[in-house]
Amino acid sequence: MENVTKPLTKNINPDRVFTTLADYECSGGYQGLRKAVKELQPKDVQQWVKDSGLKGRGGAGFGTGLKWSMVPGIDTPQTRYMIANADEMEPGTFKDRMLMEQDPHQLIEGLIIASYAIQANIAYIFLRGEYHLARQRLENALQEARAKSYWGEHILDSEFSLDIILHTGAGRYICGEETALINALEGKRATPRAKPPYPLVSGLWGKPTVVNNVETLCNVPHILNYGVDWYLGLGHGADKGTKLFGASGRVKRPGLWELPMGTPIREIIEEHAGGIKDGYKLRGFLPGGASTDFLLPEHLDVAMDYEAITKAGSRLGTGTLIVLDDKTCPVQMVLNLEQFFAQESCGWCTPCRDGLPWTVSLLKDIIAGKGRLEDLDTLAGLTRMLGPGNTFCALAPGAVEPLQSALKYFREDFERYIVKEAA
Repeated sequence: MENVTKPLTKNINPDRVFTTLADYECSGGYQGLRKAVKELQPKDVQQWVKDSGLKGRGGAGFGTGLKWSMVPGIDTPQTRYMIANADEMEPGTFKDRMLMEQDPHQLIEGLIIASYAIQANIAYIFLRGEYHLARQRLENALQEARAKSYWGEHILDSEFSLDIILHTGAGRYICGEETALINALEGKRATPRAKPPYPLVSGLWGKPTVVNNVETLCNVPHILNYGVDWYLGLGHGADKGTKLFGASGRVKRPGLWELPMGTPIREIIEEHAGGIKDGYKLRGFLPGGASTDFLLPEHLDVAMDYEAITKAGSRLGTGTLIVLDDKTCPVQMVLNLEQFFAQESCGWCTPCRDGLPWTVSLLKDIIAGKGRLEDLDTLAGLTRMLGPGNTFCALAPGAVEPLQSALKYFREDFERYIVKEAA
């Protein structure tokens, strides 16, 4: 068997614009789909993905095969929906964009296999509206794949049929939350829904619905093509497979790299990103996009997997590091993030709708020299009030993670604004 160690990016080549259907097929493309529809039953496909240990790459880290297996009654004919969540609006995250722009057929094949696994006959790609190039290339790839009978009526002469619809969103961060995304697809205001019922039982138009992240789905064809044992051998620790890790900020080579799950943070920053730019020092980093807690240089040897990052006090999230250097003010960095989250709040619940603008107001006052030391206690209280279990969805709890950790690790920076002006 071919020794593939970087399945997600094996077709991505800087010497060509993007992977065409011919390129994709030459590298084994759509062979996973052929195996699924010609050799395996839907529950077999679910079991393959479950046995592989693939976890959702959008941030939650839930078992993908386990999620599929929770869809009720796939042995009985009824309407089911499969949705690729391509609404990538997390600040500092750009992994799905690269996959869709550079290798669009990989997503399409993964989406078709996932649809077969849950017996969905309609699939959506919910694409961030600002991703114009990704839309163009996905539209072209969908036409190519339809012409080869990879989707449509009786896929590859099987009994399985699937219609795929590419939908571009109107540009709201909240649409990354699966039930808000579903509401938006239905033409409603993009607000999250109460759970239960969960989308797996009652989702799009009240029918069973699975929503998976783009990177998650891009793993699926390779699991079917190369096998479970191959996939299990790719990770360094408990979490399996590879992951697109990224780094932005004042590093010498910002970008994305496909690496084994469990790769140490130090390797990502110092080797792949080239280290911190000359004249700067590392002060901290957000390990998984803007809605994760800061970690410090002392955490550089922590492995980038779900359990290790959680034990260190943060979350793996999207696996895209945002680096904080010693010449960037953490208070102003946090203000920038909180302004984004406050603007993107859907306003559905009071803590998020009113609490996030309050944090912005307090941070602005502190930076302007109008802050008081007790404002720091108020901010800390807000991070608790907006934390898990107190809001309708995960937007506000994620929004206050950089703030709560900045207050923990960089409190002297906050105090400096206040004490300096008071003096």
